[in-house]
Amino acid sequence: MALCRLHGATLVIAKLDRLSRDAAFLLNLQKAGVRFVAADMPEANELVVGIMAVVAQAERKMISTRTKAALEAAKARGVRLGKPENLSNREGGQVRSRARQAQRAGERALDLAPVIATVRAEGAVSLRQIAAALNARGIPAARGGVWSAAQVHKVLAGIEIHG
Repeated sequence: MALCRLHGATLVIAKLDRLSRDAAFLLNLQKAGVRFVAADMPEANELVVGIMAVVAQAERKMISTRTKAALEAAKARGVRLGKPENLSNREGGQVRSRARQAQRAGERALDLAPVIATVRAEGAVSLRQIAAALNARGIPAARGGVWSAAQVHKVLAGIEIHG
């Protein structure tokens, strides 16, 4: 959202109700100056967005109520909720989670490799210089913040491993 404001960009979303089912969030998004357009309603103005936001919030509450009622009914019938193998194999889940996280980090490192190569070709030598160049290009760090030398170091290590 911050990058949309900084670059004067318009946020494009597929469906308005996919952006948020919280009316306050959508209305505050408008107040914060983030322009957005929904592909399912490109002509929507502020009034329509406000109405749709309130409807989406009401829908969220109804879905929650129905889901809770269905889960209670299933429990009353004696259905055991959850996936037992997940409950009994926590370590396996943690291993799979770490593997997926490493995979995503490797994919991101490979996406960043050409940008970093360009930055280096332009004369950036140190990790801090590379971080500054990535920040100047408006590329957010993995968690959306600004780049630091340590983050660049980790990405470079990922490029060496996966590249």
